[in-house]
Amino acid sequence: MLKTVALIFGIVFLLVGVLGFVPGITTNQMLLGIFHVNAVHNVVHLLSGAIALMTGLTSTAAARTYFRVFGMVYALVAILGFFTGNGLLLGLISNNMADTWLHVVIALVSLALGFVVQDTSA
Repeated sequence: MLKTVALIFGIVFLLVGVLGFVPGITTNQMLLGIFHVNAVHNVVHLLSGAIALMTGLTSTAAARTYFRVFGMVYALVAILGFFTGNGLLLGLISNNMADTWLHVVIALVSLALGFVVQDTSA
């Protein structure tokens, strides 16, 4: 199951990363008019998606590790987002409160998948 969910995460993150570069879907650096994105933010989504796909195609252990690390990283990003508010995280990645709350949800789901869900499939 974790491998399948990692593949889904990968597809979604790759899609979001690509859509962040598409005019009309992203206008004035606002993806879907809600999330503040810039090129660095989009590249982070593309990298997150590529790594998720690789782990989903590898093993349950790799997918579990991905969700653990990914969840911790996104939790830190969310915390930084609360301190930054509407601005640039680490001076590079665009952020607004919609991004921050989405990062909270992604972190919680990822941490649950990495640390709580028991998946015995190979």
